[in-house]
Amino acid sequence: MLKAGIVGLPNVGKSTLFNALTRSRKAEAANYPFCTIDPNVGVVTVPDERLPVLQKIAKTGVIIPAAVEFVDIAGLVAGASKGEGLGNQFLANIREVDAILQVVRCFEDSDIVHTMGGLDPVRDIEVVTTELVLADLEAVIKRIEKTQKKAKSGDKEAVAEMALLHKLEPHLNAGKTANILPATPEETAMMKLFQLLTAKPVLFACNVAEGDLATAGQNPFVQQVAGYVRTHHDAAYVPISAKIEAELVDLSPEDAAVFLKDLGVDDSGVSALIRSTYELLELQTFFTAGEKEVRAWTFHRGWKAPQVAGVIHTDFEKGFIKAEVVSYRDLAALGSIAAAREAGKYRLEGKEYVFADGDVALFRFNV
Repeated sequence: MLKAGIVGLPNVGKSTLFNALTRSRKAEAANYPFCTIDPNVGVVTVPDERLPVLQKIAKTGVIIPAAVEFVDIAGLVAGASKGEGLGNQFLANIREVDAILQVVRCFEDSDIVHTMGGLDPVRDIEVVTTELVLADLEAVIKRIEKTQKKAKSGDKEAVAEMALLHKLEPHLNAGKTANILPATPEETAMMKLFQLLTAKPVLFACNVAEGDLATAGQNPFVQQVAGYVRTHHDAAYVPISAKIEAELVDLSPEDAAVFLKDLGVDDSGVSALIRSTYELLELQTFFTAGEKEVRAWTFHRGWKAPQVAGVIHTDFEKGFIKAEVVSYRDLAALGSIAAAREAGKYRLEGKEYVFADGDVALFRFNV
């Protein structure tokens, strides 16, 4: 299962958000820096309005949604790349995740200490980004020293690697992240071997006050983040209220809906955040639907039918014959597999078929 790491400065709401995402109180949320030391890990289900529709069609009582793993990582401070605060541990923990969810404080509260002395979300983003860039720059310089001798001997792979490293060094030195380096598909694939922190996809969570969620788009701090991350990170942002969602943890769905309605919103933003993280990881969903259960399965965008079959079981991939496929949209519109067959929407696909998000499938295989 792919992991998204929740990062940010201390006291921006990371642990509160983690507890909201995981519907738990696993992470300590307190008004002092480094209340999180060891990472908290939680599996979060991905909200999907298609599941109840498929449940009705399949006439089953069991729904199993897709899931993604979130890791609550200790707060970062300036100097982390040189070991300040919990810097070394922080950077090591980020290295192990597949994507970064950076929480940015966009609310004023005199009772909650801000480690930088005042509220400035763009500065906060730059502090975190600078430390990650500096760590990557150090890693690139070390790799250049390690690879140059082999490249001088004429080794083709080493020569290609050195060319990329020499593109990366001035780019990082200018304070830019690796994920916005203009690169060929081959260079992008090679960069994954370097395990650079700033090569990971990133999403920004704008943590707003309880009373600001309904009008988050007009929040000046959210507007600052929106403009900055588009131009400097080519990244998306999602307004959320970790405090609201934390208060919903102990409420029934009905009471939670009433609570949110009183605040003028349908959702605290966490559902959108989970879906955005899922997309950030380039994940898509296919379904299996039968009397036993309706289940959402996760696959990588661009995967072909045998790879997707292997998500269920490796034997399905090894012995793949055909995939029986109908799109969710067609199945929902027609109301049953039988009707989809009659309408010619139920198809047999071979090994070269690229699965689409929302495909409902049954695999034929022989081992």
